[in-house]
Amino acid sequence: MARSTTIKRVLVTGASGQLGRSLQDLAHEYPKLEFVFMDSKDLDITDSKKVNKTIELGAFDHCINCAAYTNVEQAEKSPEMAFKVNAEAVKNLALVCKKYHVTLTHISTDYVFDGKKGSPYTVYDRPNPINEYGKTKWEGEKYIQEIMDQYYIVRTSWLYHKKYGKNFYRTILEKANKGEELRITDAQLGCPTNAVNLAKYLLNLIANSNQQYGTYHFTDGKAMSWYGFALNILEENGLKNTTTIVKDNNYRSFANRPKFSVLQKM
Repeated sequence: MARSTTIKRVLVTGASGQLGRSLQDLAHEYPKLEFVFMDSKDLDITDSKKVNKTIELGAFDHCINCAAYTNVEQAEKSPEMAFKVNAEAVKNLALVCKKYHVTLTHISTDYVFDGKKGSPYTVYDRPNPINEYGKTKWEGEKYIQEIMDQYYIVRTSWLYHKKYGKNFYRTILEKANKGEELRITDAQLGCPTNAVNLAKYLLNLIANSNQQYGTYHFTDGKAMSWYGFALNILEENGLKNTTTIVKDNNYRSFANRPKFSVLQKM
């Protein structure tokens, strides 16, 4: 299939997640991008033969990989599955994209860092993940860097969507609307990022084609604790005066989590 010189074909994997659905909602704003959205039922990225066939026949210019194993707690208990999705599948995706001259845009995380720096992490800082989820995401990044020349790795943090997915924003709203007391840690500092804003950033990155390949950081830019984020959510939704919220420094987590994972946008 011959590729158009004006229309770029974009494959989006993991399309049923909050970021994938954000991309779908914005697709109509980019008439020069032609999208094929696939969720895990359409394309399991751990199925190397299916990935190869899909990309071979699709005549794609770009692939945005939103597919990932993101359950941080469960990754500690079953790291093999996290590694299979976040590292091995990404390795194969990189190999196939390189083979068919497809630019890969891959979403990564602030959890590749250990949280000990104390100032915002730049793309030049060396990752040192402290949990299995972060380790598998860092392995995936390394595979892309070793295999490909035409790629964007975009690290983000504390991703949420107000309508889609199971995330902190929606969980806080649900509990507050039920009248539950909120016990939220202020022991971690990061940058909440709206999936809609990340989706716009990714689409502009692809549509403009004037950015150098490599690793980037994107967040909404405002650092806060989970407690601070919860307060913002309550205030935004008119629930601050009707909800009991308590700082809880005894955050119960099976996985080690970076205490400071603010990313410097670049």
